[in-house]
Amino acid sequence: MVTLGNFFFHYRTTLSPLLLVFLFLPGPAVLVDPFVAAIAGLIVAGVGQLVRGTTIGLEYIVRGGRNHRVYADDLVTEGLFRHTRNPLYVGKFLMVLGAGIAANRWPPLLGITIAYTFMYHCVVLAEEAYLRQKFGAAFDQYCARVPRWLPRLGGLGQTLSQSGFKWTRVLIKEYSAPLGWILPIVLIGFYNLGWGAAFHERPSATAFLLAALGFAAVFWLMAGLLKKTRVLVEG
Repeated sequence: MVTLGNFFFHYRTTLSPLLLVFLFLPGPAVLVDPFVAAIAGLIVAGVGQLVRGTTIGLEYIVRGGRNHRVYADDLVTEGLFRHTRNPLYVGKFLMVLGAGIAANRWPPLLGITIAYTFMYHCVVLAEEAYLRQKFGAAFDQYCARVPRWLPRLGGLGQTLSQSGFKWTRVLIKEYSAPLGWILPIVLIGFYNLGWGAAFHERPSATAFLLAALGFAAVFWLMAGLLKKTRVLVEG
């Protein structure tokens, strides 16, 4: 599993988008109204984005490893890492789950969540093997008090109130993320509503989905421009 996890870690930026093919699998519907499914998907994915943004704003951990391999300078245990050892992956899971819900069919929902869970569970095992080898007893003690996945909510308010939050770091690191999950959810929403029928029969639903996509696109363009012109500087 560790070997497989290292493989997934190395190629995860290539493999993760391929999971989107699950969204178009046929099967029985989850909800009667596909627009409601799209809204539910946006909410769940939005919570995932909130988790990731909060994690990065409170205590940033180097992502992407080094040379596409697992790597860490320090053992990060503050911020949301006090409550789950993998808050960034928890947030990403909620984004993927949101896309699965928006697909509004059981095979896509189950397929994409199972595939993501398996891939990133292997990645986490590889990361843990590296951290245990590098930090030894300190990492074992951290594992003993903090769960791997399901967040421990006790003391969360204290963590949020006592930690400094860096908005610029969130914008720099995550400026493209909202478009990355809003775009597929909106597209799958229009696919389920019917491309032509959506504009004529569901104008309110169409307007909402287009507004969500427009917001994500404008945010991406503006934040990307600020980053490129170095108006945003990580603190």
